Amino acid sequence: MNGTGFVALEVLSGVMVVVGALFVLVSAIAMLRQRDAFARINVMSPATGMGLPLIVVAAFVHRVAIGAATWTAGLKSVVTGAALRSGSSVATNLRARAAYLSGAPVAPETTPQELAHDPER
Repeated sequence: MNGTGFVALEVLSGVMVVVGALFVLVSAIAMLRQRDAFARINVMSPATGMGLPLIVVAAFVHRVAIGAATWTAGLKSVVTGAALRSGSSVATNLRARAAYLSGAPVAPETTPQELAHDPER
């Protein structure tokens, strides 16, 4: 790879890591400022849905830049990114349901409270 291509890929991977880390940082700060467990769970979504996959892809782009990329590394990156994107929404729903069923207090401003109404009753 020529010098320009190497530099471009390194800059791209660096920007992706910084943006991914910013997603994680902003989510962490927002978690500290939320009023209840459900709001905290909700603000984790950008970190798990965008921040972590960006960091994984950035690691693969860096491997491409240094000439160490293989098709298995690419496949692992794609599978990891897809698992993070799809798993984060399922995990968020499960954490919220578990928090509600455990009796975690809900902020009075939270409306509607659809979990409070069991459709089987």
